[in-house]
Amino acid sequence: MAYLNHTPAQTSAPVRIGLIGSGWMGAFHAESIARRVPGAELAAIADPNVESAAALASALGTAKVTADAADILADPEIDAVIIASPARFHAQLIGQAAAAGKHVFCEKPAGQGLDELDAALAAVEAAGVHFQIGFNRRYASDFQAAKKDLAAGTAGTPQLLRSLTRDPGTGSIPHAAKVPAWTVFLETLIHDFDTLNWFNEGAEPVEVYAVADALVEPGLREQGFLDTAVVTIRYSNAAIAVAEANFSALYGYDIRGEVFGSKGMVQAGRATETAARRYTADGMSADTPRLNVELFRDAYTDELADFAAAVRSQRDGRSDDAAPSAASYTLTPGAADARRALAVALACIESVKSGAPVGVKTAGVPTAAVTETAAL
Repeated sequence: MAYLNHTPAQTSAPVRIGLIGSGWMGAFHAESIARRVPGAELAAIADPNVESAAALASALGTAKVTADAADILADPEIDAVIIASPARFHAQLIGQAAAAGKHVFCEKPAGQGLDELDAALAAVEAAGVHFQIGFNRRYASDFQAAKKDLAAGTAGTPQLLRSLTRDPGTGSIPHAAKVPAWTVFLETLIHDFDTLNWFNEGAEPVEVYAVADALVEPGLREQGFLDTAVVTIRYSNAAIAVAEANFSALYGYDIRGEVFGSKGMVQAGRATETAARRYTADGMSADTPRLNVELFRDAYTDELADFAAAVRSQRDGRSDDAAPSAASYTLTPGAADARRALAVALACIESVKSGAPVGVKTAGVPTAAVTETAAL
């Protein structure tokens, strides 16, 4: 009996990804790509601390290590990069990666100013590469469920929104003196700003009023350190949102979001690790997550899987492995989302400095709509 003619199913080559920055978050992303994201390969690691990069590469079986990100950008075998360097380098690296034809995943914030970010995003658009910003909460199952309900109109017209970030702590912040200025807005609350923008999709943030202080480490107040903040945001559809953050929640890592609307309310997130509770003579208790990579382990993995799928789809001219097109809600955070959240964060900084409400420099918002809403 002769063998039947058979053509094996065509499979895509793995998406080869270079990591720029091997610190805490970069190392976790590297592990996710190497071990948990199908169809992706960790091809190279770049970090000025080449010893740290080499140790990470050795642990994950990656051969290419360099102290210079330019080596990754010049490597023709690399399809895409993950930018997890310090935030002050993000915009420059985005622009350079795009110019080199690399697809870009960048940790937040994508820049520290709108001018530098706009230049980087212009390079992305000119190169036609895929760009994604690391707003991982969109990939958490409960936040996605809430977004699906909101897209279906379950809560009706949004009227009040809330998002909060309370980082786990011990009542003090030993490394506080080394925290860059305005981190509470640019690197912490920026997640909440994206959550609120996503939950109130179709509206633009037009004005903010922010109050911030050093309540965990009051001794550092005079040098400009801020560990606690509350922000009120007014949107173009007249909805009002509140975002809050604190750097030292004794009970664990607490991330929540909420939309109250004309038909009801939708909530996402909880302070406990699971829904399990203990009831004993000492009272009621529950376990709580203590690290971002505990609470959002799956979300961090899924955002990179989404990125790899989008890169593979664009590289190979296929649409079958891209992010689900049948979803009733938008998912992937891109250039406009990165800019919108940064614009809110920068307006918060100006509001704290001035002690007054500040307009948000969003793109594509009709001036008349902003003026009318701000005057309400």
